[in-house]
Amino acid sequence: MTKLPAECTTKEDVRAEIDRIDQGLLTLFAERHGYVTRMAEIKTDPHEAHDPDRIARVLAKQRARAAELDLDEDQAELIWRTLIDWNVNYEKGIIAARKRQG
Repeated sequence: MTKLPAECTTKEDVRAEIDRIDQGLLTLFAERHGYVTRMAEIKTDPHEAHDPDRIARVLAKQRARAAELDLDEDQAELIWRTLIDWNVNYEKGIIAARKRQG
């Protein structure tokens, strides 16, 4: 049974809820990864993986969403920058490998 933060009375209660949320986050990351992989299949040049304008728009959007949720905007940006950097490198690798295969 899901508990709200205020309903958690022990460290174990809190940890169980964090573990539940972490599992949900991983499930969402896995779903997102499928789309990143598909994007890498669609793009034809490794340089397409890094789109500074798109990255700036995504980061601005996530900062605004974080503020709306009363979360630290810098922390949200750091998380998304890390995710984006990883995705860019992943996409570049997929595209470059496909180009090598001809």
